[in-house]
Amino acid sequence: MAPATGNAALGNWTSRAYHRAWLLDQANGLFDFFQHNSVNPKGGFYDLDDTGKPLDAEGQIRSIHIAARAVHCFAIGALLGRPGAADLVDHGMDYLWNHHRDLENGGYFWSLDKNGPVDSNKQGYGHAFVLLAASSAKTIGHPLADGMVADITEVLNTKFWEPRHGAIAEEFTADWQPLDGGTYRGQNSNMHLTEALMAAFEATGDKDYLTKAESIADLVIRRAAGSVDWRVAEHFDAEWNLDKQYYHPNEMFRPAGTTPGHWLEWARLILQLWVLGDKRIEWMPDAAKALFEQSMALGWDSDKGGFFYTLDWNDKPAKRNKLWWPACEGAAAAHFLNEHLPSDYHEECYRKIWNVIERAFIDHKNGGWHEELTEDLVPSHSLFPGKGDIYHALQACLIPLFPATGSLTKGIAEAGGRL
Repeated sequence: MAPATGNAALGNWTSRAYHRAWLLDQANGLFDFFQHNSVNPKGGFYDLDDTGKPLDAEGQIRSIHIAARAVHCFAIGALLGRPGAADLVDHGMDYLWNHHRDLENGGYFWSLDKNGPVDSNKQGYGHAFVLLAASSAKTIGHPLADGMVADITEVLNTKFWEPRHGAIAEEFTADWQPLDGGTYRGQNSNMHLTEALMAAFEATGDKDYLTKAESIADLVIRRAAGSVDWRVAEHFDAEWNLDKQYYHPNEMFRPAGTTPGHWLEWARLILQLWVLGDKRIEWMPDAAKALFEQSMALGWDSDKGGFFYTLDWNDKPAKRNKLWWPACEGAAAAHFLNEHLPSDYHEECYRKIWNVIERAFIDHKNGGWHEELTEDLVPSHSLFPGKGDIYHALQACLIPLFPATGSLTKGIAEAGGRL
């Protein structure tokens, strides 16, 4: 573990009125950028270029996670009292329910364009975000929320969930045939389902959601990550045996090697799950701390700043570009750790990460955040063509403003929207 440096002993940034006001200002900037630019009047949401214009106004392919994340984030906006936020929740819920939902076979298509499904496969990753969207919409009383929660829960339970593993399968065809023989299992879809299951538990009180989240965490973190010195393994076969040689051309969703950003994301989720489970699962705090420390030790670029996108299995940087979402997850994880396992080290990391975000990721000229930088922290577009959605950056800004006891929707609702 790297030694603490600087003046962390003077107190945490998250306790300071100025820092809290700065975070809220950044969140408002993100709301402004996406609320007024991303709505596609023909349904769903645009991917935006650096200036906030649609990347493809006529031929936009609309992936399910973009609509679902918009619902989740603007439900947060509605809970905070942001004018117009509930309108975007309406827009996104309508598109998920009336367009992404497969009325013939059940489940939700991965992507659509103006003519209908483009990729009709049923992906665990996308279904996880539908559950998150429906759970968040339920917190503001959206009329479609209860039906969507029930529908997506049935699909997850009957099509994706594998009781003998305690996690979900990855992907099916439109009519529920295992894709590519059903031989792949991935942690990414299960990680986001863990987030969604916690939100569903908070929204409904149904403990089955919490039990499933704990089961996934036990498999992916305690057993799998714990077996490789707290590196979160990404790719597995159908029996959940680690596949270190796995390669897929889609480097956005299935990059080879390991992804330090996911170690950070799990560090926060594990602590959130620990609290929601009444702190009864003893391995979770130490695991969260170890995941965070490994990500900082191996994934953080101590020279230029930022997290390398991927490492190989010798812990060397593989894809050296710096993405916005690991920085977001790092800031949120550092805050959760500082709340539950306070230390100067966690505070120094929190400040270090935000310094890089402010300097390199926030687009002070055009609004929004750069989603991809080179190793030297220069904006680039090798993986991400523009500014796709608000989700990671908004949560990074708002998570430190509310108690580290659950999801943002829970924290905001319990606080009555008060910061």
